[in-house]
Amino acid sequence: MGTAVKSKKCNKRLVIYELRNLLGNPFVYIFGIIFPILMLLIITRAIEAETAKEFIPYANTSVFISMSLIIPMAVIFLGYSANYSQELEKEIPLRMELFGYSQKSMMLSKIIAHFLVMAAGLVLYAAISYAVIDLQMPRVGSILCLLICHILLGLMFFALAHGVSVFFKKFGPTYAVMMGLYFGIMILCGMMGVKTDQLPKAARLIANLLPMTYISNDFIQFWREGSYNFVPLIQAFLFLGAVSGIVLVFALQKSRRKKGN
Repeated sequence: MGTAVKSKKCNKRLVIYELRNLLGNPFVYIFGIIFPILMLLIITRAIEAETAKEFIPYANTSVFISMSLIIPMAVIFLGYSANYSQELEKEIPLRMELFGYSQKSMMLSKIIAHFLVMAAGLVLYAAISYAVIDLQMPRVGSILCLLICHILLGLMFFALAHGVSVFFKKFGPTYAVMMGLYFGIMILCGMMGVKTDQLPKAARLIANLLPMTYISNDFIQFWREGSYNFVPLIQAFLFLGAVSGIVLVFALQKSRRKKGN
């Protein structure tokens, strides 16, 4: 009789393996690091040409906050869905289970790896931005609030990306859906140079359901001073969290039914 393979816990070796997988995806560099910095430089240069000198730091900081949202979207929303859908297509998670890695250990290592890359991307983005662009210095509370929002978005993006990947189990349709959502969110939430209030009414109604809209358009109001009404933002987080959770649960149940057959 064969002996059961001992379940392996999430460890440094597994996290490094996931980091190598993630960093081997060129889209992470293109959309997660190069693209937000390039967008920031292009939009701020256009703003500086049309804005009074005393208002330039305020306008630039607003764009800086908005473009920072691209990083969790690219690293987790696109990066994870691209990698994991390919793994499912090649049945790599099943092979990993045969080597003793549980689903829980694999998911935890993926979350750690993606959040490490997201954190590194945000630090690099902030360092380059403050080095080359005239920006306002934030309060500590403002930085913490923005970081908490990035973490929450990262978790929700991870759940949504996992759900879509499990639903399709193929790279092509998964990436098509995620790319469509990626650029759709950027347009709706004011990350493509067009403010949300300039969009058609129907588009604004959808945008107001997303927390990225409030972060992109409103966070500049308390970056250095002032107060902010967090109720609409919290409601939008609850909505996005509910949608992500529903997609994830539906995809997992669909996958279990297929295995049962």
